[in-house]
Amino acid sequence: MTFVGSVRPIVAALTALMAMTGITRAQDLNDYPTAARVEYAFGCLKANGETRQAIEQCSCSIDVIASLVPYERYVTAETVLSMSQVRGNLGSQFRTSEQAAGALNELRRAQAEAEVRCF
Repeated sequence: MTFVGSVRPIVAALTALMAMTGITRAQDLNDYPTAARVEYAFGCLKANGETRQAIEQCSCSIDVIASLVPYERYVTAETVLSMSQVRGNLGSQFRTSEQAAGALNELRRAQAEAEVRCF
């Protein structure tokens, strides 16, 4: 077996390994379900006008947020936002909890970054 013949299987194996690593990274970065991205973009469009430019900006915005905040934390922050509007003791727990405030601050920082990058 020649040198080139023995190197080819190694190169093929390394190429396959690199491709699998790239796929895994893409899946890690894209952990937001499509429905969550669309829901965010829909709300963003309602707030910023329903224009082609707003579509570009809103889709950019959720991509930036998804790159900065893991989906689990995003769901937590969205829950805090929703539940903090409830009156009474239940809503108060979401408005005063340190954990809730931390999740909400993380989302707000990501939204601010998205605002700078996309709008």
